[in-house]
Amino acid sequence: MANVLGDKIRERRKKRGLTLDKLAELTGSSKSYIWELENKNPPRPSAEKLSKIAEQLGVTIEYLLDTKNEVKAEDAVDAEFYRKYRSLPDETREKIRKITDMWDDDE
Repeated sequence: MANVLGDKIRERRKKRGLTLDKLAELTGSSKSYIWELENKNPPRPSAEKLSKIAEQLGVTIEYLLDTKNEVKAEDAVDAEFYRKYRSLPDETREKIRKITDMWDDDE
């Protein structure tokens, strides 16, 4: 049986250039915990740790837990970006909107 969660964590970790040690540090986990998630079947993550891992990998928990690959990585990245965007101060969000408006002007 495949370890979809572990495969997704490993893929996203490597795509972001993170080592097991670095992801563990960023999420308040141990290196062995991250290794077990990537390699043990079935992995048994806590919701709190999985949330921190998803945040550091720039995706949603839903993407990591999706065993049927119904949630595409790009959609998960966009959803995580939007969550971060929504938590920004109003003036920062306005600056981002102005930048995207300039892209439309180039066409």
